[in-house]
Parts: sequence; structure tokens; C-alpha cells
Amino acid sequence: MKGIGGIDHVAITANDLTSACAFYDSLFGAQLVAQHSVGETVLVRQIALGGAVLSIHQRGNGVKLVAARPTPGAADICFRWNGTIDEAVALLASRSIAVLEGPTPRRTADGRPGHSIFFRDPDGNLLELMAAD
Repeated sequence: MKGIGGIDHVAITANDLTSACAFYDSLFGAQLVAQHSVGETVLVRQIALGGAVLSIHQRGNGVKLVAARPTPGAADICFRWNGTIDEAVALLASRSIAVLEGPTPRRTADGRPGHSIFFRDPDGNLLELMAAD
């Protein structure tokens, strides 16, 4: 059947591209997929986080094909966590990252029961880690 097969990547805007990428790498072991540079200046980095790709744009980078109002801190992203929710809580605690809410009961995109925790990245984006029960 033709149609949507999933989400390939999500783009966010960062105040500091290097700091944002360091946060995701430190927390999740991000893998560099690609980057767009002009001269020596990196404008966009795409990083793999499990099966997802996050495209991080430096604020004010001059790239034209972006959202109408690319703003740091405007994203709300849920990542599927492959461990237990308690392991996700422990990971955040080990990095001194505050949990805003959770563990909270939720349903995954495929309808399975699960639990989520919510926290913020350095730009204020709301991040969610969801673990299926």
C-alpha cells in the first residue's frame, strides 16, 4: 500500500549547534549522519538516535528551506526508549537532568501500554522518553 511509512527525521533549531549536539551525544550516544557546512562553519548536523534522525540547525544559519518560524525550544519530541522507564530515569539522574513529569502511564504509537518521562534539552525543547511495558 502506498502512503506514509514513518517519519524519516525531525528538525529542531538550536541556539548553539555544538552544545546541542554534545547534549544528545552525551545522553544517547548520537551518531553523526551528515552535516551541511559553508566553508568552515557547520550550519546543520543530522544525528542518529536509535532509529530516529534529528536534524539540528544552528539558529540564524541562513538555510532557506526551514519552518516558517524556526525557534529554539519550540519542539516537543517523544523518543521510544528500549529499556525500562526506571533505567531512563536513572540515566537522566546520572546526568543531573531534571524530570519534569513521570513516570506517567501512556500508550505507544502502536497502542501498547507504556510509561513516559519528560525533560528539557539545553534549548528548552520538551523531550519525552517512552518505554513500552
